[in-house]
Amino acid sequence: MTTDTKEPAEPGQEQSFLTHLVELRQRLVRAALAVLIVFLCLTPFMSQIFDALSQPMMKALPAGAKLLATGVITPFMVPLKVTLFAALLIALPYVLWQVWAFVAPGLYKHEKRLAAPLIATSVFMFALGMAYCYFIVFGFVFRFISSFAPASVAVTPDIEAYFSFVMGMFLAFGLAFEMPIVVVLLARFGIASVESLKKARPYVIVGAFIVAAIFTPPDVLSQLLLAIPLCLLYELGIFLARFVAKPKEAEEAAAQQSS
Repeated sequence: MTTDTKEPAEPGQEQSFLTHLVELRQRLVRAALAVLIVFLCLTPFMSQIFDALSQPMMKALPAGAKLLATGVITPFMVPLKVTLFAALLIALPYVLWQVWAFVAPGLYKHEKRLAAPLIATSVFMFALGMAYCYFIVFGFVFRFISSFAPASVAVTPDIEAYFSFVMGMFLAFGLAFEMPIVVVLLARFGIASVESLKKARPYVIVGAFIVAAIFTPPDVLSQLLLAIPLCLLYELGIFLARFVAKPKEAEEAAAQQSS
């Protein structure tokens, strides 16, 4: 009867693994400290930051109306969460730089050339989606919803519910604006050709409206304000994919090697 014995790891490999763990911990600590420092700098302006976030809703409410805080510590906790979110956004470039510095040594040169602009573009598109949501979508949506309130109803949204709604909308629109990058990557790595992406257009349109129905309020205006940009961004992705897609000869060679 034979028993399998596990070979001990080589000392060099174990040391290298521990070195990577130590480096990862250091970079995570630096990233967390960056967020903490920015947060501490923004803490004296918590009220102003929340007021800026609530401006789209305040413009839609009747004159003299204010948001409502129903919890005992809600007037303190919600502005604190908003400030922490703002600190994370401001420190995000440094946080991503720490992630890049940890990952970059293990990448090939062509991967580095692709990864750096990919990260920068992803951050820019996510921020663009949030800006579109804040400056355009919120104004239309809040005015549209408030217009349906009966005269006997005082519209005074709770600030905690408002914060949760805003964060959900920011996430939905930020991710939606990543659509061109996803399409370009599919074409770049040969997962989908430009022609197949064009053929998938009807399914993408239907999927865009389904996603909009899930992640936006149950009104047609909100759904259109998310679904239409999704479709347009998909078309932008197809246009950009033409410049980065793999040639057909390379795709055929890769298919032959895999078969």
